[in-house]
Amino acid sequence: MLVSEAGRVSALSLLTLREIRGYIRRSHAVAMTVFFGILYALGSMVLGTMLILTRLPPPYYTEIIWSPGLGQPPWDFPALIIWAPWGAVTLPWFATWATVLVSMGVAIGMSVAVLLSAQLIRMRRSATGGPTAIGSVAGLTPAMLAVVTLGACCGTTAAATAGVGAVAQITGSNADNLLVNNWFLGVFQIAVVWIALLAQEMLLQVYGDVIGVSRRARSGTAPAVVYRPPAHDRKFVAGVVLRTALLLAGVSWALAMLVGWTLVPPLAASAAQWTAWILEYELVAILAVMAALFPRELARWFSLAARRPAGYVVRGAALLGGLALVAWVPPPWSGWGIEGFGNELLGVLGAPSSWGAIAPVFPAGPVLYLRWAFQYLLLGGFAITVALLPGRAFSPLEATVGETVVAGSHDENPPAGRAPSVPSDDSDARPSGLTAPSPDPIPSSAGAQAR
Repeated sequence: MLVSEAGRVSALSLLTLREIRGYIRRSHAVAMTVFFGILYALGSMVLGTMLILTRLPPPYYTEIIWSPGLGQPPWDFPALIIWAPWGAVTLPWFATWATVLVSMGVAIGMSVAVLLSAQLIRMRRSATGGPTAIGSVAGLTPAMLAVVTLGACCGTTAAATAGVGAVAQITGSNADNLLVNNWFLGVFQIAVVWIALLAQEMLLQVYGDVIGVSRRARSGTAPAVVYRPPAHDRKFVAGVVLRTALLLAGVSWALAMLVGWTLVPPLAASAAQWTAWILEYELVAILAVMAALFPRELARWFSLAARRPAGYVVRGAALLGGLALVAWVPPPWSGWGIEGFGNELLGVLGAPSSWGAIAPVFPAGPVLYLRWAFQYLLLGGFAITVALLPGRAFSPLEATVGETVVAGSHDENPPAGRAPSVPSDDSDARPSGLTAPSPDPIPSSAGAQAR
């Protein structure tokens, strides 16, 4: 397959959101981005009680509190307090920075969503709306994720954190613990918004030439690229469901390690606890998130590194982490913090701790069963499959990914079951099977002799 240069994504440009930043700058949408950011920040501060708009009596003052008092969390200091006739502003240290970062992410995502929606309206062919429609939804994703816990990163009361209960359930904690350790809510929002922006950046880098929003497309230097969507069959549906489940389970499981830090300080944790955090939590979770966002790129990496030391190390660690989650960890390791589905199942059944039984964080019920299904069995089973059979692990995920190919190549003709290719511009539309004319066409006589 002749893949366009848009399909080659560097890690640095992906992590720094280069295409998103360039798209906003080229579209002269900086002011719109700033507006969305300020709007979200003000709404978050009001719901989180960092900003109270009401008439207040004197005396009016501005004060910086440098150190926490008795029983106050250290991550909130230094804190700025403003008492004015129109209201009060409280700016704790970490909560303020978390609000700024989340607001920036939401503003970027919303701006890209608006720009892509406008591009969708301008495009005349209904077939070309596929990648753009996906881009619009991806642009809205950071905002939708952040609204779930709007105000949570800066709130100090349950009334200000409507989504704290949901965050607590998916990360294996409880609302009271998260309200006491409210730094975790800020980290949670930053993580989910940033992951959503990574998905948006990946979409723009891969399909930017196709939908005409990339830097090269606007300058007229983009190659004649067409988009070939995946076949919409049962394998596609199964792959979409699997990618969604892996993303949600992976993000929540990765953040569960931070929940553990609210109970066991990292510097006071044992070597066994750190082993569990790295192997059972972070490695398995990051593998699932990367597979959900970039299945083809991750599959290619495993294919290239299959017989290299790095490949053996990653696959071996994934196998250990997956087995620990899916199976049963014997004592005394289970008592040291390394435990899996089998240990919690024994705990629910009332088995003694000498059998490795561990009491789960939730009582028996739907929440616990969902935790077992997605965070233990799904993530653990996927890690084991990647370690042993990476080709089969990524096959259903790759079935959901479209392809960008050079217009006029032999790969432009879609195989049976696939939708036809979509030209990147009306001027590049050609009958199926024809290639682009050569810059130096061969005379007809010479062509006949060549044939």
